[in-house]
This record gives sequence, structure tokens and C-alpha cells, in this order.
Amino acid sequence: MRHFFPTVMLLFAAGGCALAGVNSVSSPDGRLVVTVEDDGGRAYYSVKYDGKQMLGRSQLGLKANIGDFSTGLRERAVSKKQTDTTYTMRGTKASTVRYVANQMGIIYENAKKDLMTVTFNVSDNDVAFRYTFHQQGETACMVVESEATAFNLPQQATAFISPQSDPMIGWKRTKPSYEEVYSADAPLTAKSQYGEGYVFPALFRVGGDGWVLISETGTNGGYVGCHLSDYDPQTGYTVAFPMAGEANGFGSTTAAMALPGSTPWRTITVGATLEPIVETTVAYDVVKPQYEPSEQYKPGRYTWSWLVWQDKATNYADQVKFIDLAAEMGYEYTLVDGLWDKQIGRQKIEELSRYAQSKGVHLLLWYNSNGAQNDAPQGPKNCMNTSVARKREMAWMKKIGVKGIKVDFFGGDKQHTMQLYEDILSDANDYGLQVIFHGCTLPRGWERMYPNFVASEAVLASENVIFSETHAKREPFDLTLHPFCRNAVASMDWGGTIMNRRMSRDNKKGHSRHTSDVFEMAAAVVTQSSVQCIAMQPNNLAELPQFETEWLRGVATTWDETQFVDGYPGRYVVLARRSGDRWYVAGLSAEAEAKTLTLSLPMIAGRQVTVYSDKKAKDGQLPDAQMDTRRVGKDGKLKVTLQPNGGVIVM
Repeated sequence: MRHFFPTVMLLFAAGGCALAGVNSVSSPDGRLVVTVEDDGGRAYYSVKYDGKQMLGRSQLGLKANIGDFSTGLRERAVSKKQTDTTYTMRGTKASTVRYVANQMGIIYENAKKDLMTVTFNVSDNDVAFRYTFHQQGETACMVVESEATAFNLPQQATAFISPQSDPMIGWKRTKPSYEEVYSADAPLTAKSQYGEGYVFPALFRVGGDGWVLISETGTNGGYVGCHLSDYDPQTGYTVAFPMAGEANGFGSTTAAMALPGSTPWRTITVGATLEPIVETTVAYDVVKPQYEPSEQYKPGRYTWSWLVWQDKATNYADQVKFIDLAAEMGYEYTLVDGLWDKQIGRQKIEELSRYAQSKGVHLLLWYNSNGAQNDAPQGPKNCMNTSVARKREMAWMKKIGVKGIKVDFFGGDKQHTMQLYEDILSDANDYGLQVIFHGCTLPRGWERMYPNFVASEAVLASENVIFSETHAKREPFDLTLHPFCRNAVASMDWGGTIMNRRMSRDNKKGHSRHTSDVFEMAAAVVTQSSVQCIAMQPNNLAELPQFETEWLRGVATTWDETQFVDGYPGRYVVLARRSGDRWYVAGLSAEAEAKTLTLSLPMIAGRQVTVYSDKKAKDGQLPDAQMDTRRVGKDGKLKVTLQPNGGVIVM
């Protein structure tokens, strides 16, 4: 077989490098160091921050149909350079990002003398790495069968992770859908619930020395969506491929690649505190847009009948009520959920869209992704699973003024399903449609890769607050955890700020919400998505205090800057987000006792601010909200109290 080296990768680091042994690359500030070494034909990397071990020796490599790139490796060349880019992006935690990283590429030759390049990008708190394969002689394609890629945490670390479910279980055999319960501060040795490992992202506390967040980014139709194996005390967690039973057993669990080609990036965010975990942009730093936006997509808020009123509300009269609610609140969108094809009909949807536009509101429409991948019965079905059907449907939506779609019930992480996500996004862009995914995988850099992508669910979301009181009680834990893991790496469609105090249409029956009004309001800031569901109900207009309604009218959904203020995963969180020249400081608590914090807010030092907080609750009741005006100290300090399951907003 004939081989060649890509010219750029033959450049040696300044000062020279040995052709075998140990190579290191550090972050621009020098605090984060990645060391790569080969031992007995295997390649390993390790990560230190401020001299402390954050990841121990972790294996690199993969196995493919053209050869084994995990053993029998020999280093052939090393190169180093710096990358410095600035990019802008809508709809994530920052609108402008400068990414500066030191890059190291190492070419390895396997026993068959085939070549693999491992590239590491190391910025001040982030590591991203991937494998690249160039054409191997006459071989222009390959199938990746498995990966040896590992993440070997120090054994004293504890985990904040969610299990990967078995395939084809749950409601109408729709799992896996990244909707399992997260554990907090769990021992690494705890076995996953289903024996299938854990989904990305995964957060770890490394003793008292720091934090590690592991995920992946850049996955498109050219690879599978991966997850983590169960923990092995010797090797740590390894990258796992999809399960054979996903998508009703259809499709391969392996990844087919054209050559030259690269795998997705695996990302590791580290810090001595939680600040870099919350503020990381690495999911977007190392990917590039796949196409230009066909129009300037509009962020905003949407009303949604289904969350509380459920399936029966998908009728023309009830949707008019939620359009009127959106218009009254100044919201941009109303989402019409499943079954509209039968319970409203296409002709009446056209009429409903015209009515919405007359009120300054646009419709978003729900679709079933199926296909043949599960048994989810709601329609419209068979409209998003093929190009012919999609383009016909999307042309109709563009004609009647629909501005977005929510597509539900996908079939796992196999490569053909990842391609379906990409195809839906690309086709939707051609027709000026924004896209939200539900019952789905974790988005992996998609906000930058696909400019009409809004957010994915991929979390045990707000619908479960409606379904059971058990999950209603979990809501504070969930929403104080996700800023540090799930929502730290990708936009999250949680599904709504719920203002009904009881989970029923009349707000009198059903189980109670277990969070305060201010908690729900603050969650609209803490939870990041450029098109945000504010799940008010028509009755809320008469029931809520006027100052709550007025705040909900004006809440922003896109941010120019995000700063971590305080918190601990699953206990409490305080974030500061800037929209234009206005700062929103929002806090949530999941703790059983009131918590008084002295916040450090230098960005609004000395300013007079409005504070929304909770009064002390009466026994067995949710606390009432209060609003007062205060002045932040010249030193930027402000004392606030978070009530149990309560919130705070400072503006």
C-alpha cells in the first residue's frame, strides 16, 4: 500500500521533537497541559490543570475495517501551531467569541503502516481532540468499528451523569432519547441503570481540586453519535457506539467515513472552579457553519397549549386562545402541537396561520419524525423522514407563513439518524424554517454548524412536571444541575416556564407545582435557548400579579455574554447574562432551607436595580413573589436570599 504524509503535519515543533516518546501542549495561559505518550504500541494522553491531575493516562485510537489504530502504533511526526479566531453566533451564551488555542498534531503509523493523525486543541480551559485519516493508497473510504478513546478520571472523582437507556423501551418504544434521571456526586464505580453506560455530557468533581466536563461536538451525518461506557477502574470511561437495537434494529452501529475524513471532536473542559464549566464555548469553537442562513432568523418566545392542556387542546378554538395570549404578551410565536393534521386539518391550519399573522404572531408546527423507527402514533407522520416529503411539506409551510418546526421521536444515534437531523436542518433552511428537536439526541455544536437550529430537548424536561408529582418535586434539582452539564454544552428546550400553580387547565385540580413563581421566571434566564417557551396559560393574565406579567412580557432569550456567579450542581445556581446593555442576574435554589448569598456583581456595581424574590412561604404553600428596588454596592456586592425551591432576579 502506498503512503504519504500531509505536508502541514510534517512540520516539527520549534526546537525539534523526538519521533517517539512524550509530547506536550499547553494552553495559552500555561495552566492546562495535555501530555501524549506512546507505550508498547498504544497511545495515551493525560490532562493536568495547575499541576493537578484531572485525567490520568487515557488511551487513544480506534479500530476500523482497514486496520487497527489502537495498538501497534509508532509515532512518525509531530507539529505544533496556534489558532486564533473570532466568530459571531446567534442564540447561545455569547454572541461574539474569540478562540485562542495551541494545537498539536501527531501522526501515528500502525502495524500495517497506515496513518492516523491525532489533533489536540488546547485553550485556557478546554481540550478538544479528534482523529483524521487521509486516503490510504487506493483506499478512499473506511468503516470505524469501535473506539479505544478513554477518559480516565482520578478514582476519588464523583460524577454528575445520566444513563444511556436500553433501545426501544419507554413510551411507544421511543428510547433512547436522552431523557433519563441524572445522578449527582455519584461514585465512579456505580453501575449505570441499564448497563449501557452514560450519555454526553458528563460532569465530574475531582476531589477538592476541580471540575471536568466531558462531551463531544461536530457530529453530523458523517459519524455516529457516541456515549460513554460504564466505568472501568483500569481504563476509565471509553467512547461507546450506538446499540444494535436502536431505530427498531435498522442501520449499522458503526461509522462509515470517506477519506480524507475526521471524527467528531471530543471535548474536555476543566477548571479549579465551576466558572469555566458554565461559560465554556468549546462546543462551537472547533466547528464551522455548514451553510449560510437563508434569512435572518428571529429569536423570541412562544406559547404552547399542550404542556398543560394536553392533546385535546389541539383544536382551532383553543389555538386561537394561545395566539391571543402570545399577542397580548408580545411574544413572537405559538407552537401548535401534535395531532393538528387530524384535529384541526390543513385548511384550517392555513386559516389559523393567517389569524396569527394578523396578531403579529407566527406559528411553529409539530411533526413526528417517523418513519419506521418506533411506534409513536401522533401525526403528522411520514412528512420529515424523506427528502421528497420534507420539501413538499416545507414549501407549504413557507407559503402559509409558518416560521418553524418542532420534530419529535427520533430513533437513536446511528449514522443514518444523525444524517436525518442534518437533512431536516438543511432542507428547513431552504424554506426559512427554524428547527427544534424533541425525543432526540444531544446537539453537538449544531447552533454554529446549522444557523436555523434553535435547541433540542435531550433532557427529562418540563412535560414530566405535568405527568407526575415525583418529577414536579425534581424540577428544582434538574434546573439547578443543567447549567453545569446539559445546558453548558448545547441549547436546551426545557419546554416552558410554568406559571399555573396546579397542573390542570383550570389551575385548581391536579398536583401542585413545587417551585415559586420567581423560580419559574428566573428559569427562563438560566435555561438557555434562543426561542424560549414561556408556558403561560390564558388564565394567568388575570391571576398573576401585574409585576410578574410585566416581567414575563419583556424577558430576553438571546445573550451577548454569560457569567457564572455562584452555585453547585443540583443545589443552587446564579448566572448573569447580558442582552445588549441590560444584565439579567437569575438564581434558582433546590435546597430545603433558605440560603442567603452575597453576590459579586461587578458588571452592575453601584447601580440601582430591581430585585424579584420570594417572601417566606407559609406551611404547605408556595411563596408569594415580591419586587423591590435596591442599590448594588460600589464594590459590586449584593445580598440576596433564595427561599427553598425559590428564585431571585436582579435587573
